[in-house]
Amino acid sequence: MKTTQEILKAAKAAASGLSILSPQQKNTALLAMADALEENAAAILAANALDVENAKGKLPDVMIDRLRLDEKRIAGMAKGIREVAALPDPIGTVLEESTLYNGLSVTKKRVPLGVIGIIYESRPNVTSDAGALCFKSGNVCVLRGGRDAFNSSFEIIRVMRAALEKQSLNPDFINIVEDVSRQSATELMTAVGYVDALIPRGGAGLIRACVENAKVPCIETGTGICHVYVDKAADIEKALNIIENAKTSRPSVCNAEEVCLVHEKIASTFLPLLEKRLCANREEKGLAAVELRCDAQALEILPNCKAANERDFDTEFLDYILAIKVVKSVDEAIAHVSAHSTHHSDCIVSEDESALEKFALCIDSAAVYLNASTRFTDGGEFGKGCEIGISTQKLHARGPMGLEELCSYKYIVRGNGQTR
Repeated sequence: MKTTQEILKAAKAAASGLSILSPQQKNTALLAMADALEENAAAILAANALDVENAKGKLPDVMIDRLRLDEKRIAGMAKGIREVAALPDPIGTVLEESTLYNGLSVTKKRVPLGVIGIIYESRPNVTSDAGALCFKSGNVCVLRGGRDAFNSSFEIIRVMRAALEKQSLNPDFINIVEDVSRQSATELMTAVGYVDALIPRGGAGLIRACVENAKVPCIETGTGICHVYVDKAADIEKALNIIENAKTSRPSVCNAEEVCLVHEKIASTFLPLLEKRLCANREEKGLAAVELRCDAQALEILPNCKAANERDFDTEFLDYILAIKVVKSVDEAIAHVSAHSTHHSDCIVSEDESALEKFALCIDSAAVYLNASTRFTDGGEFGKGCEIGISTQKLHARGPMGLEELCSYKYIVRGNGQTR
């Protein structure tokens, strides 16, 4: 087993070689990786079966669903890599050009960050997404997956590295840490001189640990306490469809809805319909019903539901649970979101253009939705092929992080002997 320090040193040594590969070389290698994932699906599924079996009784069903792979999901991983290969290469893009008063020519060009460390949790598809995006953007990656998905992630990287070797390329362009103890996470957080940027992707605890303890630059990605506000001027059927999708299509992901705010003028009409849609209708179909946790005013309308406590409005449930609050106005909705949002994705449903405009202007989140589900906050959906994470910070990158967000820039100054 390689130590984390050995992997970091190999990654740093490989960085200059990756930065000079041509777009064609990178794209050919990416397509080879995509093919290799599908060709080695049986081995990946066997490794994943070990992870799923180990998780039973330890993780809730929705989290096991995040962990589980099948042939369709592996095909989706390969498709994501092919979509990344088809995107324009960001490296070398000229961002600005100028000639100074003294004849110096100044060109601002996009360049890789260098070595990117990524600490993430249970989703093994993150492994291929991160490897592909880093590689295409000219960055060497050092991945540190969670213990729950280690067998799956390790096998995915083994396949991708083998594809690189078949292309006569350095396999150390894509790396995975073999130690899943806390020590390896600490080593990545403190790898000054080896890691140029650290990206944590997971729950609130992981992200907080990285932000508070990292000695290398850290890009904060999102826990998602995502809100949907149903305005008094909302189209009721539209709101029901949006909420059902945002809450139930995949509740274990960061862009799933966790809080529903409803204007008091429509609450008595809307909330019983919402309860029927998310509870009774789903049970009739043999699907998991959503547990509704209501504030005092909503509980008067839905007396059979559970009373919410204050923590419920600050919790990323990642499950079939939805906190509900009745508000007096769009201004109160905005104030609540501002106080409780994690600045990931928040939505308003309304046919009132002035309410839509106010919400869009005042909500300080990476993605603000007007009459659409929060589930679209995703690199693939935003045309980035896939994503390295959803940044909820404001410096350098915000929202779904694709190729351009994994780059920096430098100035190339051409002269003819000028001195100052």
